[in-house]
Amino acid sequence: MSATEVAPHICLLHGPDQPGLVAKVSNWIFERGGNILHADQHRDVEQGIFFQRVEWIPASESADEQTAFKRFATELGMNPEVSAPGARPKVAIFVSKADHCFHDIVLRWKAGEFACDIVAVVSNHRVMEEAARNYGLPFHHIPVSAATKVEAETAQLKLLAELDVDLVIMARYMQVLSDRFLDGFGKPVINIHHSFLPAFAGGRPYHQAHTRGVKLIGATAHYATAVLDDGPIIQQDVARVTHRHEVNDLIRKGRDLEKLVLAQAVRWHLEHRVLVYGNKTVVFD
Repeated sequence: MSATEVAPHICLLHGPDQPGLVAKVSNWIFERGGNILHADQHRDVEQGIFFQRVEWIPASESADEQTAFKRFATELGMNPEVSAPGARPKVAIFVSKADHCFHDIVLRWKAGEFACDIVAVVSNHRVMEEAARNYGLPFHHIPVSAATKVEAETAQLKLLAELDVDLVIMARYMQVLSDRFLDGFGKPVINIHHSFLPAFAGGRPYHQAHTRGVKLIGATAHYATAVLDDGPIIQQDVARVTHRHEVNDLIRKGRDLEKLVLAQAVRWHLEHRVLVYGNKTVVFD
């Protein structure tokens, strides 16, 4: 983007459905000289809720464009979330010992796929330390045990606050984040679960799936909540398996799914395409 170009604004909004919402939003942008780049909307018929994602370029760079749109949308009865133009969220990656999602996310980031800055790698083990440093990423070893969980999460929260982190990615971080941690952080945490939730929640899902004799295995990326593996789902995918596949085959196929599903969820989040309401999401094209 050149110095003369104006960064696009993106807004996610939702609220009670009513006639003329699309026209009112479009007219507001038009009357201020803006140009809509993309707009998408959805209506939840059962609950009567309207959802929209609109991306536009204002007539000129103005500090009050976001404030003005928020005020306008609120007057319509909507709940608006307006992204800062050109902002690059600060991201921390939480890892344990499994490295496939970690490497995939970092390599995609280095290739320019994610509009963010990875500012920290946090782990309860030192297995990934050398890999993180080889990528030029700061590594923070914060051990966690049942006896030290509160102390460890306090240290993690202190680090995230100092770095002003906007998003945590749990790249197979095999620890349950407490409600105390999630409330203290107060920002999104994306987790990848190696199962097609809600089936086979918790640990060792591929072993559970093999024992059950399923014909499909999957992976689920979701926002973490205080309830284990129960947060709003962002993306899921599946792969077919047969009776000929052993547990190790399921794990291998599952790892490929996990990388793709997590990467897609992170990308959608960073592009402001995910709107959470209740325990569900609307993901805009």
